[in-house]
Amino acid sequence: MASQFACGFSTLTEEMTSDRLSVEGSVPVWLAGSLLRNGPAQFEVGQYKYRHWFDGLAMLHRFTFNQGQVSYANRFIQSPAYTKAKETGQISYGEFATDPCRSIFKRVTSVFSAPELGSNTNVNISKLGERFVALTETALPVEFDPQTLETVGVIQFHDGLEGLNSTPHPHYDPQRKAGINSIVHFSAKSSYHSYAIKDGETKRTPIGTIPVQEPAYMHSFGMTHQYIVLVEFPLVVSPLQMLVSGKPFIENYHWKPERGTRFLVIDKHDGQVIHTSTSEAFFAFHHINAFERDGEIIVDMATMPDASVIDSFYLKQLTEPQATIPCAAFARYRLPLNGSPLASEMISDEAIELPRINYERNNGRDYQYAYGVGFHQQFTDASHRRSSEDWMDQLVKVDVRTGTVRTWFEDGCYPGEPVFVAAPGATGEDEGVILSVVLDGTQGHSFLLVLDATSFTEMARAEVPHTIPFGFHGFYTA
Repeated sequence: MASQFACGFSTLTEEMTSDRLSVEGSVPVWLAGSLLRNGPAQFEVGQYKYRHWFDGLAMLHRFTFNQGQVSYANRFIQSPAYTKAKETGQISYGEFATDPCRSIFKRVTSVFSAPELGSNTNVNISKLGERFVALTETALPVEFDPQTLETVGVIQFHDGLEGLNSTPHPHYDPQRKAGINSIVHFSAKSSYHSYAIKDGETKRTPIGTIPVQEPAYMHSFGMTHQYIVLVEFPLVVSPLQMLVSGKPFIENYHWKPERGTRFLVIDKHDGQVIHTSTSEAFFAFHHINAFERDGEIIVDMATMPDASVIDSFYLKQLTEPQATIPCAAFARYRLPLNGSPLASEMISDEAIELPRINYERNNGRDYQYAYGVGFHQQFTDASHRRSSEDWMDQLVKVDVRTGTVRTWFEDGCYPGEPVFVAAPGATGEDEGVILSVVLDGTQGHSFLLVLDATSFTEMARAEVPHTIPFGFHGFYTA
């Protein structure tokens, strides 16, 4: 592993509160809320090690802004996985790619009946009404207090909706005043369920069900004004084989490119599949946006030719001297609702991952700007796959309409997901700031970066007294 970013995969055990971080530059005084972040922070329990970046025990981070000053706090999520690890000194729950070697009997009960889940919710942060929750790819979120970061507890859904695997990227439907998400039910007759959770409730109301023989791995989905868009990649699993395989969750999935990638368009109001299209095989973790225009549904994603990126994130793989990381491309898919063939194009040659937009204003609508992390240097191999031998080390702003790109880069620094915050009274789509937690591999600590979203130039940075391990997602709350 390159020494400059190695500490991004090291355990952080310190929990702290700092009322005032050292700030270089000027933080806008109108910024008066909190950036909440989530990600793995502990990669071993006693002598046992987690195998994959996606497996580490979850930690919350909070940056709060007040009159140009920045405070900071971090806390582990007191999930069942975390508390059991502390009690036993070992890994007690299966994770994405780490298995605690439970018996076949326990594995059978964990797949098809109501399982005991560790709820190691290390991926994202969202809201259920006014309740703040941490999410992962299992179906039970963990509620926490945004002021103290203290864990409230696992939210149990008692609504009869069956499913174990959920996306950690729900959408919010302002017309319906409800969160929208998708869940996979594994069984001899598996299915995808779309559902809504109305503000103030924890009951999941079914929208629609799609039967499926071999469920696909889907980390996110798209949503327009009228439709839910599921993109079914050819990374699929046989639930019956998963039952007895003895393998960690993701290692039961197999890449079957001959299936192609299937787009399923679901009406949000009655759950009917109103359109399907199939493209050549590709893979993606993240949707960027989706919207309707001129009789088409436009679906933008950060795509890769296959799912080998999952293997590249095994911690052992990342330590190899010649390890490479596949680069995601900004791709657009056009789904004509009149039955014409699907079409696709590349929006930009610049790599993009962990993508964000001005969500409140433009999710599900035509838009101009997307933000993400990328690679300052990348190469194309003999198979025409773009890769890098360094970690994600630059921020990108893509003008979706022109394809032009602005970047922020500093040697030895590794930024995380860029979160857009609109300025008060903003009229322009990119009028506001970008917030990103950056690892300074040279100095061995992290800082919060504040960029002017329009010019993509640095306004300020707030120094954190320790290294924050590479995380995934979060959001800003006023």
